[in-house]
Amino acid sequence: MSNFERAFDDVEKAATSTLEAKKELEKQAKALQKAAKDGDINAIKKFRSRLDTALGSLKQTVANAVDAWPFKEEEEEEYLKKDYANELRTTAAEKGVTIHESHETDDTLISHPSIVKVWPKDRAVRIDRKKVVTLRPSRLTEILKENQKKPRPFKSAVFLEALYERYSISAKAEPQRLDDHGPVIPLARIYEAFTSLPGSKREYSKTDFAKALYDLEAQRLLDTKSGARVSFPSSTGTKKSKDTFPFVTPNGEVITYYGIQFSGGK
Repeated sequence: MSNFERAFDDVEKAATSTLEAKKELEKQAKALQKAAKDGDINAIKKFRSRLDTALGSLKQTVANAVDAWPFKEEEEEEYLKKDYANELRTTAAEKGVTIHESHETDDTLISHPSIVKVWPKDRAVRIDRKKVVTLRPSRLTEILKENQKKPRPFKSAVFLEALYERYSISAKAEPQRLDDHGPVIPLARIYEAFTSLPGSKREYSKTDFAKALYDLEAQRLLDTKSGARVSFPSSTGTKKSKDTFPFVTPNGEVITYYGIQFSGGK
């Protein structure tokens, strides 16, 4: 079976050949037109023959273009599920773009600062919560490379306040400590609250959530407006993957988030 890059290239070449054949057909039609205007019988006989040949060539190139895509419906989806991510990573590496596996249970990739999610059924990918139908690995790599050059505004302060609000609600049900530190709340509980609406987890994955947490730490934006400071305590013992939020940093280090805690504040 062909890979996607080769398949897209074959279709592109077939379409180019069709356009060239179309130009040849137009060329011979114009020559025949001129012969008729000039009243040149010998030229008419010559160019009608050439026009017929050009038409046959065009029909063949159109047929080739129609049949150029080698994947059947079920093969497309299967390839996107099993092989596409590896092809994209290989193609990106050849162009100097690093793509990490997200360590999430779904088909999510990280190409800083972008998060790429493969959607096989949609024949598309999601880049930073935006649906993108570009699947040709070389072209998608160009998009990811361009994203690295763009400023990436992230409303970290808004996100931090939302975390604190949801944390405060969850903390009320926990035993109160004697110091100014709040209880450690599993981030899974916060994430569930953030994605409680139907379909929300498809639009806001665990990797999206982990990236937002990482950005807070990377930007050193840890204090809320009320003065409460956030921290992300590590898990103790073995935790199920559904309770943790792994994220891969630009240098390939895996950070695993489990709990959230606020201290101080009014």
